[in-house]
Amino acid sequence: MDALSAPRIDEDSVMPASRTDLFAALADAVGPEFVATDPDVTAAYAKDMMPLAPAGTPLAVVKPGSTAEVAAVVTACAAAGVPIVPRGAGSGLSGAANAVDGAVTVVMTRLDRILEIDRGNRLAVVQPGVVNKDLRAAVEPLGLFYAPDPSSYDWCTLGGNLSTNAGGLCCVKYGVTTDAVLGLEVVLASGEVLRTGRRTVKGVAGYDLTKLIVGSEGTLGIITEATLSLRPLPQAPVTMVAAFGSITAAGDAVSRAIADGLVPSLLEIMDAASIRAVEAHTGASVVGDGETPAAILIGQSDLGGGPALAEMERLEACCEAAGAEFCYVTTDLAEGRMLLQARRDVLPSLEELGTWMTDDVCVPRSAIAALISGCAEISRDTGILIAVVGHAGDGNMHPTMVYDGSDAGALLRAREAYDRVLDAGRALGGTITGEHGVGRMKQAHLAKEIGPVGLAAHRAIKRALDPDGLFNPGSMFSLQ
Repeated sequence: MDALSAPRIDEDSVMPASRTDLFAALADAVGPEFVATDPDVTAAYAKDMMPLAPAGTPLAVVKPGSTAEVAAVVTACAAAGVPIVPRGAGSGLSGAANAVDGAVTVVMTRLDRILEIDRGNRLAVVQPGVVNKDLRAAVEPLGLFYAPDPSSYDWCTLGGNLSTNAGGLCCVKYGVTTDAVLGLEVVLASGEVLRTGRRTVKGVAGYDLTKLIVGSEGTLGIITEATLSLRPLPQAPVTMVAAFGSITAAGDAVSRAIADGLVPSLLEIMDAASIRAVEAHTGASVVGDGETPAAILIGQSDLGGGPALAEMERLEACCEAAGAEFCYVTTDLAEGRMLLQARRDVLPSLEELGTWMTDDVCVPRSAIAALISGCAEISRDTGILIAVVGHAGDGNMHPTMVYDGSDAGALLRAREAYDRVLDAGRALGGTITGEHGVGRMKQAHLAKEIGPVGLAAHRAIKRALDPDGLFNPGSMFSLQ
């Protein structure tokens, strides 16, 4: 399927029930106030944050408030032959929650309760509409911590995090979303409710259906509940920043840190384009005055006290050995927050320069410098600004293309740059997505990465759980 064309369902072919009967069934399932069919309303649920991903217009938007209501919606849509696109807050960056013409978009934000916090077993049971930051805030007074922290953590929902297997800044130490999931409740295409996983720390009974569902982008079922593992609340962080005159030196510093056995709670990289954008946005220098460095690394340790300081001093030594032009370690929390805020400000800063489109490619950590250098070459070839920021600790980079959204030629060149970055990442032994998912942007690239046998296995699993292609058609891969 052409990644620039959205799948379409013929609205006139809705059978066996008429469209009117389907709308009545949906209203019966969730209440008429939670069913929208006005195109002016449904258009607001057509796209996520990826501007180039194809999107259609929903036949209807429904907002269920319970697992039973989700099951009733699925049953009604299946009877009418109408596919479903599950959706959370719309913070995704791959088009995985984009609407399909003639399909029903099921928005999960009403299921927003934290059902249980079990301090003794360090777990929480949540509904998918809970905002990531709200769960963090709820468990923190109990001395607990939910680790996955996507950059949009203050408004993205856990259901979306689960569906895309989201990551974030803390992945280097704590892993991605799947590493925090013990079990799920999922509504299947049959309308049946599947429970996967367990509440225990260990458990290997049967296939790991939990990990199969996490990251499946709503193509296998709709998650209505999740049991999540929590961690002890980290100690106050110690922060390090280092500036480099070359990308190669910054990449060498990362390799030295990994070889030295360091596992900081985060290790982020910003290239010169990202630094300049943030400085223009904030009006303040990121790391002192003078010429903009080729790259900076920001590291943190949450070990607390002396151990945290020692870990960051070891990281500082790795940076100095790699040729850093400037290094600084601080135990001051305000300074640490300020440095980390510069990293979080990259996308808002780039937005001021034009339309932006963030890529998501993960490479071996030793190949970070080569990827950033490759992005600079692609930028020169296409004439598209590419700013690179990413999670240096795990090799997950986010090259961001900035272009004039009103210029059709610039849009095509931006898409060319986006695709070339993915090819460059795979050529370096990497993968096309570390945390954003495949969605409607990367189907062709997924096929290249997993090959024909892998694609056939994906399709077999899809047909086994969703034989009629009910869930999220066009996301990840096509059934043909």
